[in-house]
Amino acid sequence: MNTAALTCFILTVTDHVAHLVLNRPEAMNTMGPVFWRELDEVLTQLHKGGEARVLVLSSTGKHFSAGMALEVFGGAIQMDDASPEGRAAIADLLGDLQATFSKLEALRIPVIVAIQGGCIGGAVDLVTAACIRYATQDAFFVIQEINIGMVADVGTLQRLPKLMPLAVVKELAYTGRRLPATKAREYGLVNEVLDTPEACLAAALQCAREIAAKPPIAIWGSKQVIHYARDHAVDDALRQMGWVQGAIWSNDHVREAVTAMKEKRAGRFPPLAELREFGEN
Repeated sequence: MNTAALTCFILTVTDHVAHLVLNRPEAMNTMGPVFWRELDEVLTQLHKGGEARVLVLSSTGKHFSAGMALEVFGGAIQMDDASPEGRAAIADLLGDLQATFSKLEALRIPVIVAIQGGCIGGAVDLVTAACIRYATQDAFFVIQEINIGMVADVGTLQRLPKLMPLAVVKELAYTGRRLPATKAREYGLVNEVLDTPEACLAAALQCAREIAAKPPIAIWGSKQVIHYARDHAVDDALRQMGWVQGAIWSNDHVREAVTAMKEKRAGRFPPLAELREFGEN
């Protein structure tokens, strides 16, 4: 097991499962500048490396996350509305924040989130970029931005309509109401609702272990194809499916998977190749 302690997170990698824990319960795991920097660095590391085959995101304390730290709006970032030049620069600033959460979608491995208590504001932006979401009975979701006079701007309004009925998304975005976990399960946002944080995390880790036992390249291909199909017409998505399958097909992987099932053992599959940026070579 490899463990790394950061300011806002604890990262462990065990048996090909990466587990990233938000670890500032005293601050309700709010998202300040260090949060964004560390998350971006961890996701880049996991994407480029080949050891982890799935990522589980969980949290500590009463709430999963209360979203963006209020002190951010007090000077940690500059939102200059005094001139057209300042307002234009806001788009680039938001682009940086959006890119970090978009890395969760672009990651070569699936992302599973275990959510307890409040998932508020920026935390909703985060979890909507994941693949699978488990929640506790007391969990709730709030598009908090409308309650503080702004529009949710880091992915919630773009991803949530692809996960839930549009009218429900509009209601939450316009009112800032709480969406309880049981309702989120009914609408399709949450895969399963568990009684306790411990049970929630256990379900997420069990799912992660099942995924990690599959051929990593086939999991990567499945994630690519699902996301492409979500955003494109059926004919385009079928054409892309052909190219992906042609690129990743492996007779060896299929034989090993079938043999492992027959022998009732774990399959043995090679990891994803490590990635290097051009300038690193």
